[in-house]
Amino acid sequence: MKLSQFKFNLPDSLIAHTPAGTRDEARLMVLHKDSGKIEHKIFRDVLDYFDDKDVMILNNTKVFPARMYGNKEKTGATIEVFLLRELNKELRLWDVLVDPARKIRVGNKLYFGDDDLLIAEVVDNTTSRGRTIRFLFDGTDEEFRRNVEILGETPLPKYIKRKATPEDKERYQTIFAKHEGAVAAPTAGLHFSRELMKRLELKGVEFAEVTLHVGLGTFRPVEVEDLTKHKMDSEQFIIEQKQADIVNRGIEAKKRICAVGTTSMRAIESAVSASKTLKPANDWTSKFIFPPYDFSIANSMITNFHTPESTLLMMVCAFGGYENVMHAYEVAVKEKYRFYSYGDAMLMI
Repeated sequence: MKLSQFKFNLPDSLIAHTPAGTRDEARLMVLHKDSGKIEHKIFRDVLDYFDDKDVMILNNTKVFPARMYGNKEKTGATIEVFLLRELNKELRLWDVLVDPARKIRVGNKLYFGDDDLLIAEVVDNTTSRGRTIRFLFDGTDEEFRRNVEILGETPLPKYIKRKATPEDKERYQTIFAKHEGAVAAPTAGLHFSRELMKRLELKGVEFAEVTLHVGLGTFRPVEVEDLTKHKMDSEQFIIEQKQADIVNRGIEAKKRICAVGTTSMRAIESAVSASKTLKPANDWTSKFIFPPYDFSIANSMITNFHTPESTLLMMVCAFGGYENVMHAYEVAVKEKYRFYSYGDAMLMI
């Protein structure tokens, strides 16, 4: 398929800049894959579509406060430093993006916080905006993390045109987040409240957790018309045996297996055994899913509404059927569903 086939007109007014009042009160569009039928619900109605021994696969990655602001030595210029991932814990080496990048060269020092709570030195150029920096910090790892927590901001995507607030610290994080390492939230999971999860549990729904640390590649635009030439960024994922067993029991019993979010889907599709079951893994994936694609594990999916021409929309089209999904998106625009990270959700069954 071609990039231009994933274009649609999205008015700016439909981009959600704040979350719904309550997590499970976002709107929910239900798309029936076989018939193309569409229902309009509230997210907590997801309860009506799942039953005893059905499985929901959740991404339990935890977003860390990755956006920091430092001052360059001598000039005092403010530089945004976006922490991508830790390269070496002992040496405190990090892969980062800097903005404005032209001002930052190897050897420059950056000072963070009013009392220089953290100081970093640029040790390498990786891309036009990418740098490797080393934090010059002698304390424990716990103290270092605490300082990053104090200095860092919730890394809201750039299309949310406002500063991060204390509320974002809680709302741009799923309630089941456990393992720190993501710089973007697995947003489909943001709609689950504790009460809804309890009610699903009481109904007999099982939860299997996987970890995929979402990177900034999730927002990277596709710049080639021929999709086979697009390369995805690698992301680390972990699937434990116990969690794979929960999913495989569900597959064996022919139950509904629901991937909550594109990140959960990418993780499980990167760990398929020869017998089309889920296997444990601790690896990196750069899997790019676009139509046509034969899914092995999940037979239903929950996801948010995505950007035109994004890899996320392409995966959703592969799962729900290209015509079905593009029509559903037309309906979503007409019905004024809210799009992107803090927006509404879609269940495909």
